[in-house]
Amino acid sequence: MRVFSFEKLIVWQKSRELSKVIYNLTHQFPEDERFGLISQMRRCSVSISSNIAEGTGRHSNKDKARFTEIAYGSALELLNQAILSNDLKFLSDESLYQIRTNLSEITAMLDSLYKSQLKV
Repeated sequence: MRVFSFEKLIVWQKSRELSKVIYNLTHQFPEDERFGLISQMRRCSVSISSNIAEGTGRHSNKDKARFTEIAYGSALELLNQAILSNDLKFLSDESLYQIRTNLSEITAMLDSLYKSQLKV
Protein backbone atom coordinates (compact mmCIF):
# COMPACT_ATOMS: atom_id res chain seq x y z
CA MET A 1 0.00 0.00 0.00
CA ARG A 2 1.27 3.45 -0.91
CA VAL A 3 2.17 5.85 1.90
CA PHE A 4 1.63 9.46 0.88
CA SER A 5 4.15 12.13 1.78
CA PHE A 6 1.85 13.93 4.24
CA GLU A 7 1.53 10.74 6.29
CA LYS A 8 5.24 10.94 7.05
CA LEU A 9 4.99 14.49 8.42
CA ILE A 10 5.14 14.62 12.23
CA VAL A 11 3.00 17.78 12.19
CA TRP A 12 0.24 15.91 10.33
CA GLN A 13 0.46 13.01 12.78
CA LYS A 14 0.29 15.33 15.78
CA SER A 15 -2.61 17.33 14.35
CA ARG A 16 -4.48 14.10 13.70
CA GLU A 17 -3.93 13.08 17.33
CA LEU A 18 -5.20 16.48 18.45
CA SER A 19 -8.39 15.92 16.45
CA LYS A 20 -9.05 12.77 18.48
CA VAL A 21 -8.50 14.72 21.70
CA ILE A 22 -10.92 17.43 20.56
CA TYR A 23 -13.58 14.89 19.61
CA ASN A 24 -13.29 13.23 23.02
CA LEU A 25 -13.35 16.50 24.96
CA THR A 26 -16.27 18.02 23.05
CA HIS A 27 -18.28 14.85 23.58
CA GLN A 28 -18.70 16.12 27.15
CA PHE A 29 -20.01 19.57 26.13
CA PRO A 30 -23.67 20.49 26.65
CA GLU A 31 -26.00 19.03 24.01
CA ASP A 32 -27.18 22.49 22.95
CA GLU A 33 -23.63 23.23 21.74
CA ARG A 34 -23.80 20.41 19.18
CA PHE A 35 -24.18 22.88 16.30
CA GLY A 36 -22.11 25.59 17.97
CA LEU A 37 -18.76 25.12 19.64
CA ILE A 38 -18.71 21.34 19.27
CA SER A 39 -19.09 21.55 15.51
CA GLN A 40 -16.70 24.47 15.16
CA MET A 41 -13.95 22.93 17.28
CA ARG A 42 -14.20 19.59 15.53
CA ARG A 43 -14.11 21.18 12.08
CA CYS A 44 -11.10 23.33 13.02
CA SER A 45 -9.17 20.39 14.38
CA VAL A 46 -9.85 18.33 11.27
CA SER A 47 -9.00 21.31 9.07
CA ILE A 48 -5.44 21.43 10.39
CA SER A 49 -4.51 17.93 9.24
CA SER A 50 -6.67 18.16 6.11
CA ASN A 51 -4.96 21.29 4.86
CA ILE A 52 -1.53 19.82 5.54
CA ALA A 53 -2.52 16.78 3.48
CA GLU A 54 -4.07 18.82 0.68
CA GLY A 55 -1.07 21.11 0.48
CA THR A 56 1.30 18.22 -0.16
CA GLY A 57 -0.66 17.47 -3.31
CA ARG A 58 0.04 20.86 -4.82
CA HIS A 59 2.79 21.30 -7.36
CA SER A 60 4.07 24.78 -6.61
CA ASN A 61 5.75 25.67 -3.34
CA LYS A 62 3.62 28.80 -3.18
CA ASP A 63 0.46 26.66 -3.22
CA LYS A 64 1.91 24.28 -0.63
CA ALA A 65 2.76 27.23 1.63
CA ARG A 66 -0.77 28.63 1.25
CA PHE A 67 -2.32 25.42 2.58
CA THR A 68 0.15 25.46 5.47
CA GLU A 69 -1.02 29.01 6.23
CA ILE A 70 -4.62 27.85 6.26
CA ALA A 71 -3.73 25.00 8.64
CA TYR A 72 -2.00 27.54 10.92
CA GLY A 73 -5.10 29.73 10.87
CA SER A 74 -7.29 26.77 11.80
CA ALA A 75 -4.98 26.03 14.72
CA LEU A 76 -5.36 29.58 16.04
CA GLU A 77 -9.11 29.44 15.54
CA LEU A 78 -9.21 26.23 17.55
CA LEU A 79 -7.20 27.83 20.35
CA ASN A 80 -9.65 30.74 20.48
CA GLN A 81 -12.58 28.33 20.72
CA ALA A 82 -10.85 26.30 23.42
CA ILE A 83 -10.25 29.46 25.47
CA LEU A 84 -13.90 30.45 25.06
CA SER A 85 -14.99 26.92 26.03
CA ASN A 86 -12.89 27.24 29.17
CA ASP A 87 -14.45 30.64 29.91
CA LEU A 88 -17.88 29.03 29.63
CA LYS A 89 -16.77 26.16 31.92
CA PHE A 90 -17.28 23.55 29.18
CA LEU A 91 -13.55 22.78 29.23
CA SER A 92 -11.40 22.36 32.34
CA ASP A 93 -8.19 24.31 32.92
CA GLU A 94 -6.26 21.06 32.49
CA SER A 95 -7.92 20.32 29.15
CA LEU A 96 -7.25 23.84 27.93
CA TYR A 97 -3.61 23.46 28.94
CA GLN A 98 -3.39 20.17 27.03
CA ILE A 99 -4.88 21.74 23.89
CA ARG A 100 -2.70 24.83 24.19
CA THR A 101 0.43 22.70 24.62
CA ASN A 102 -0.43 20.59 21.58
CA LEU A 103 -1.23 23.66 19.50
CA SER A 104 2.00 25.38 20.51
CA GLU A 105 3.95 22.41 19.20
CA ILE A 106 1.85 22.10 16.04
CA THR A 107 2.03 25.81 15.17
CA ALA A 108 5.81 25.81 15.64
CA MET A 109 6.05 22.88 13.23
CA LEU A 110 3.70 24.56 10.77
CA ASP A 111 5.81 27.71 10.90
CA SER A 112 8.95 25.70 10.10
CA LEU A 113 7.15 23.85 7.31
CA TYR A 114 5.93 27.14 5.84
CA LYS A 115 9.42 28.64 5.88
CA SER A 116 10.90 25.55 4.22
CA GLN A 117 8.25 25.65 1.51
CA LEU A 118 9.10 29.25 0.69
CA LYS A 119 12.86 28.60 0.52
CA VAL A 120 12.73 25.94 -2.17
